[in-house]
Amino acid sequence: MARIPENPLILIDGSSYLYRAFHAYPETMTNGDIPTNAVYGVVNMLRSMMRQFSSERIAVVFDAKGKTFRDEMYPQYKANRPPMPDDLRCQIEPLYNIIRAMGLPLICVPGVEADDVIGTLASKASKAGQAVLISTGDKDMAQLVDDNVTLINTMTNVVMDREGVIEKFGIPPELIIDYLALMGDKVDNIPGVPGVGDKTATALLQGIGGLKKLYDNLDQIADLGFRGSKTMANKLVENKENAFLSYELATIKLDVELESGYDSLLKSDPNTDELIELYGKLVFKSWLNEILEGGSGAIVASETSGANSRTEQSSAASEIETSAVTIDRSRYETILDQETFNTWLEKLTSSDVFAFDTETDSLDYMVANLVGVSFAVEEGVAAYVPVAHDYLDAPEQLDRSWVLEKLKPILEDDSQSKVGQNLKYDASVLARYGIEMKGIKHDTMLASYVYNSVGGKHDMDSLALRFLQHSCISFEQIAGKGKKQLTFNQIELDQASPYAAEDADVTLRLHNRLSKNINQDDKLKVIYEQVEVPLVPVLSRIERTGVLIDAMKLATQSKEIALRLDELERKAFEVAEQEFNMNSPKQLQAILFDKMGLPVIKKTPSGTPSTNEEVLQELALDYPLPKLILEYRGLAKLKSTYTDKLPKMINPQTGRVHTSYHQAVTATGRLSSTDPNLQNIPIRNEQGRRIRQAFIAPQGYKIMAVDYSQIELRIMAHLSGDKALLEAFQQGKDIHSATAAEIIGVGIDKVSAEQRRRAKAVNFGLIYGMSAFGLAKQLGIGRHEAQQYMDTYFERYPGVMQYMEDTRSMASEQGYVETLFGRRLHLPEIKSRNGMRRKAAERAAINAPMQGTAADIIKKAMLLVDKWIEEEGHGRVKLLMQVHDELVFEVKESALAQIENKVQELMESAANLDVPLVAEAGHGDNWDQAH
Repeated sequence: MARIPENPLILIDGSSYLYRAFHAYPETMTNGDIPTNAVYGVVNMLRSMMRQFSSERIAVVFDAKGKTFRDEMYPQYKANRPPMPDDLRCQIEPLYNIIRAMGLPLICVPGVEADDVIGTLASKASKAGQAVLISTGDKDMAQLVDDNVTLINTMTNVVMDREGVIEKFGIPPELIIDYLALMGDKVDNIPGVPGVGDKTATALLQGIGGLKKLYDNLDQIADLGFRGSKTMANKLVENKENAFLSYELATIKLDVELESGYDSLLKSDPNTDELIELYGKLVFKSWLNEILEGGSGAIVASETSGANSRTEQSSAASEIETSAVTIDRSRYETILDQETFNTWLEKLTSSDVFAFDTETDSLDYMVANLVGVSFAVEEGVAAYVPVAHDYLDAPEQLDRSWVLEKLKPILEDDSQSKVGQNLKYDASVLARYGIEMKGIKHDTMLASYVYNSVGGKHDMDSLALRFLQHSCISFEQIAGKGKKQLTFNQIELDQASPYAAEDADVTLRLHNRLSKNINQDDKLKVIYEQVEVPLVPVLSRIERTGVLIDAMKLATQSKEIALRLDELERKAFEVAEQEFNMNSPKQLQAILFDKMGLPVIKKTPSGTPSTNEEVLQELALDYPLPKLILEYRGLAKLKSTYTDKLPKMINPQTGRVHTSYHQAVTATGRLSSTDPNLQNIPIRNEQGRRIRQAFIAPQGYKIMAVDYSQIELRIMAHLSGDKALLEAFQQGKDIHSATAAEIIGVGIDKVSAEQRRRAKAVNFGLIYGMSAFGLAKQLGIGRHEAQQYMDTYFERYPGVMQYMEDTRSMASEQGYVETLFGRRLHLPEIKSRNGMRRKAAERAAINAPMQGTAADIIKKAMLLVDKWIEEEGHGRVKLLMQVHDELVFEVKESALAQIENKVQELMESAANLDVPLVAEAGHGDNWDQAH
């Protein structure tokens, strides 16, 4: 039997798998919407392949849609093949999604077939001495076999090397194309030579040689003695054109232009969350359970299978209860009369906790109209109240005002516990109707996030699949897709009601599962109950308050940026001595490296010179064109993201811009914002500061910004307990000058500006795990000098080094690190076999406790400040924004001094560290002046 090469490049003929799977597996496999047999079959074969063979390099290759060069060469090519069955076509997209989620590179190249892509990759890898294993059932691939290329038929498990090809076909791989050309192929409609079958073709090739030799030695064919040899020469002459056409059609291309080379086809870690969603939707229960029971979705080759067959991840990830549930939607009620509503109101009042959800006609909390509400009081007991469906006459649904009037007392009762999924949105919608929602005690999105921020998505559908093994009715199922998608008020009640009631039911079920695990860990319980959940109404108020924007100022800036962009473009064209698309990496690549001959700093996975920002920044130190491109890109992004966009986002009712803050997105606990993203407005360049100038205060008010000074460095001092670092902060020294003085061994008053700059780079670089190479690059010094600088730093601050070593060790041992307050930050790749990923996880392990603790502190500060504003600051101050370690306020000018002092005091009291927590305040007519 052929020997399997070690650590081969594995190339999988996905198209070959696809049709075989479609016909091999039961046609009855379905998830209720589409058949799933082909998806299941292909994934099953991929899993089997990955269990058999261990390799980091792998790709699954499929035929792309549309015609290929062979169709142009011979219009009758594959003309006999029927079109792809509809039952197979609908499975392509979910199959591709699963393959990508498994972490496998997937390739489709228009204009050629999968064979050609595989041939090109195999040929190039073989020439470089790389062993290649091609998984296919296609006999044509035998032409690719050589000393480095082997075939395997996954269905029969037959492995075929060079000797295997000779044994099977009677000829070596070099004659396979000739063999196929002579025989033709009825399936692909390749004509070949009539009357030539496999035995005749083998006899011809063994006796004389390839196609060209046959036509050069027609007179020798009669002497070969096989049946029909006497007349074969005439047949060949008569069909010479077809024979050579067939040769071309059967030849696999070895020179397809590809975006990536074979060396970049690396497996990545599976996207567990995507796999959970996909396996759940397609009802692949055993694979779904495999992940829900703690697996990562990775398939490990048999030689390392067993106890360690799953990739490492945090031990906590498998502890949560994930038992499957069966939900009977027929038990849900639709409330259409007052008597039934009042009965349900009594159920809500008497329940310890009830799930609550709103249905609206928009995702924008500032304009969303309430269409209905749903509740659940115990698992399986849920109801929906429609109040504004378009197709229902008023008597058929309860009046919205009446429903909200009845619900208002219970919704505003702080002692009546509610649970929801992203209740911030519901609270904001209710606020439009004069209801201030209280009693927000639980939120399943936040519970999942606090339990494991990187354990997958935290939306309800994903959580239902992960923890209940239940696939919820999706909004697209009842509303459709794209431009024709209905809003909820347009959806028929027989579909809207089960969807809405299920949301409440599933939320309550998730709460029951998640709360058990949160309650088992006192630290997580505190983060969840005393930080994240109380922050929900605070963020809702901030979002609804919004911030005043000077649209005219932004419009002026947009025009100025447009002029500067034109100027930069002209200058770039002059330097390049030609016009080109400033946003095209391919054109820029050709100009910088082919035409101008600039040094190649870094290459893309496909082996072409990179033009990313990091490369351009390095080149810009010595060459003018990269510098122009960088400025152009930065300004173009500012223009499209902020100066053009922000004025369009002003709410016509409030005259303000209203962002959305997200608690369950970042791994470390930091808030993020979207629509618009207020976290990414640059502050270090003039154009970014000018954008901040458009964030203004109304007449009689000032913008006040209060931010924590060097908070992450202070947290590092606290966590590491390093004496010199603690002393510097406790004595109020400039930390960067103090660090420079320690490293150089001089008095702090002798430190130069350049020495302070270097110390600052080290101080902040260490937080983010910067290497000596990174420091050298940032400071423009040699790597050896940078390493000496870092070594001296650690000699002067040994506590920092000890903290870093202890943190790495702890992270590796338990799979997570914690913030000062107990927020758990999981590191699923801390034991990855991939060295780069493991190192990245180690860097994250060092940074996460600091960044996470800073996130906890600013959240605690927001709670303190909001409480004070609600009790004493009404009418005098509004909290407008949270940006990283900064809070931004709108303050009545007459009360500015008092409020500034109070907010600083509250923010500085948010945590007790071994060093002072310093909050610095500033104010002005706009956000930029407040800094």
